[in-house]
Amino acid sequence: MLSIIDKSNYLKGLLILARKDNKLFDSEKQIIRDIASKLDFNKDFYEEILRNLLANQYIKDEPMKFSSREVAESFLTDGFKLAFSDDDFSEKELFWLKDIAKMNGIEEHEFELLLKIHGKAKV
Repeated sequence: MLSIIDKSNYLKGLLILARKDNKLFDSEKQIIRDIASKLDFNKDFYEEILRNLLANQYIKDEPMKFSSREVAESFLTDGFKLAFSDDDFSEKELFWLKDIAKMNGIEEHEFELLLKIHGKAKV
């Protein structure tokens, strides 16, 4: 079970990742909706955020520390799914996910393995 802080950081992290390429595709919105719903966020809350995401200057792009490595790995898995959903895995998305991995004690080679398993990229 995720803490409230982990749930908040998880959703915030996905939102930051989705706007890294300055575009928000329907496929990305759907993934965020599905995860936000599973995390028990109010539908009106996350729909409002999605409507204004690209213009929202109050969501800071700082990588987050999760309460456990397992939560961080789960986030990275969902992050890869989100980043690849628009068929445009940008360098900004890659570097930001790497920053999250580092902050959560996930080594470079472990990150690359997760990327190979859960992403479509060739590392």
